[in-house]
Amino acid sequence: MPFNAKSGKFNASINVVEIGTGDKKIKIGGENVLPFYTFDAPVENAPKVGIEITDFGLEHEPDCVKKYYEGCATVVDMAKKAAEMEGVDFLSIRLEGGDPNGANKSTEELVQLVKEVAEAVDLPLVVCGSKNVEKDAELLAKAAEALDGKNAVLLSAREENYKAVGAAAGLAYKQLVGAESAVDINLAKQLNVLLTQLGVDGKSIVMNVGSAAAGYGFEYVVSTMDRIKAAALGQGDTTLQMPIITPVASEVWGVKEAIASEADMPEWGDQEERGIDMEVETAAAVLASGSNAVILKHPVSVATVSKMIKALM
Repeated sequence: MPFNAKSGKFNASINVVEIGTGDKKIKIGGENVLPFYTFDAPVENAPKVGIEITDFGLEHEPDCVKKYYEGCATVVDMAKKAAEMEGVDFLSIRLEGGDPNGANKSTEELVQLVKEVAEAVDLPLVVCGSKNVEKDAELLAKAAEALDGKNAVLLSAREENYKAVGAAAGLAYKQLVGAESAVDINLAKQLNVLLTQLGVDGKSIVMNVGSAAAGYGFEYVVSTMDRIKAAALGQGDTTLQMPIITPVASEVWGVKEAIASEADMPEWGDQEERGIDMEVETAAAVLASGSNAVILKHPVSVATVSKMIKALM
């Protein structure tokens, strides 16, 4: 008896979100099948890969990353060089220095940096905050204003500051709003509902549903993304049909397997290889679980994941 495979194509689909402007703009979302199930239906918009820099420039970067930015004197120089790396689809700048419990850089200083980066590169931009909800309410709102007309993603609006970020990014300046929740389908859905009730167009929202480095409670990440995609596609839940962007770099390059030196852990082998392996494995896992874009740090990771996506599409 012949085997007749059942199609995994759904009637519902993920929203298409366009990021950036001009020739380098990208689209994410639009699929009506599970991740990489191109044998069930065409996937027009392949997952995208971004590269992350921060307002600290090379100050806090591991040596294995610094060498790729040799000759860069400023963050803007790094942005230009990052934009030319193999496999890069978009640029992410994380404004770590804004944290009041850290460097406590002023909003004005950081927003000026964002403007300079935006003027220096033509790639789509994702702006990530300091992880301090109060500072980010002001910081991301001002960044949305500074990037007027750039169609950038302001990542991330959280439950504590979504009104300020959503009103500025999604309403006043027509940017894209990144809704950040903590690895929980109910929290992700609730935040999307709150943003749309505020007046933000659901098709101008992307989700950051949270992640972790592979091996660090990653089963929660997988199950959350699986449930979100199942609800969005299988149940047609419009409050969860926003595409997902996952900042992998900020999770991976803080765990011991990626940053412990070979002198401290000789049995673990080369530190750079470990860091790249951890970043690639985590990125591959979140893409297979439903993420539509990943943000990475190491240029080799970016090129490797980009090649993987092309091979699977």
